[in-house]
Amino acid sequence: MKTISAVALDDTDRKMIRALQGDGRMTNADLAKTVNLSESACLRRLRALEAAEVISRYAAIINERAVGLPISVFVTVTLSSQSEAALTAFETAIATVPEVVECYLMTGGSDYLLRLVVRDVDDLERVHSRELTRIPGVTRVSSSVAMRTVVKRGALPV
Repeated sequence: MKTISAVALDDTDRKMIRALQGDGRMTNADLAKTVNLSESACLRRLRALEAAEVISRYAAIINERAVGLPISVFVTVTLSSQSEAALTAFETAIATVPEVVECYLMTGGSDYLLRLVVRDVDDLERVHSRELTRIPGVTRVSSSVAMRTVVKRGALPV
């Protein structure tokens, strides 16, 4: 995994980031007006933020319920070994499971924390029995179903 260092951001960079986190489809003209820059200066700064990987990509935020995936499940996974080979094998395998929308290598009692989105309990059982527990090296899988989302921010506090 590529290491990215923190980038020094000034107030204008932060204003640009906040504006784009709120509306990633904002035109350069609108962004320039929002942050009080000329369009050319704004575009130069935007390209610099992209080049520095402060802005890594632009994406639509999809309503999970609207596409039939209303249930978020948090899953902890414990492996039989924490060797580099075992971690790499797990990470390669888990990346192929489409229901896994987030995966974190953790400290503490479990090796990984996953967030899955599923249609219903039957779908969860299918992912659990046909996907997660079949990954070599997995010794324990524990799931918790979210009853509702209380806070879910798409924007970072910059």
